[in-house]
Amino acid sequence: QVQLVESGGGLVQTGNSLRLSCAASGRTFSRYSVGWFRTAPGKEREFVAAVKSNGGSTYYADSVKGRFTISRDNAKNTVYLQMDSLKPEDTAVYHCAAGSRLITSSLTSPNGYDYWGQGTQVTVSS
Repeated sequence: QVQLVESGGGLVQTGNSLRLSCAASGRTFSRYSVGWFRTAPGKEREFVAAVKSNGGSTYYADSVKGRFTISRDNAKNTVYLQMDSLKPEDTAVYHCAAGSRLITSSLTSPNGYDYWGQGTQVTVSS
């Protein structure tokens, strides 16, 4: 069992930065791949970024590539999402999710993740 808690959301202006954290419980967190997804009002949940369990492989949605950076610190059971050059279209509730049986091709779909956090709101004003 893994419990995930996101933090770091807030209200920022266009062009500013935020760093989201996803803190996990459980001694085996290092075995899980972790993804960030977001849900904007009136839209479906969409993939943002993911990091494999070894931390060496990262994946990004085209819309955030070059602006967002995902990383993990397994010693702290935490995954981070550094978000730079934020835009109003980044406004959404951001969720982190963890899965232990994900292959690369399934990282971008929410269906393969076993555990989800409650989400943190990010609002970018123009």
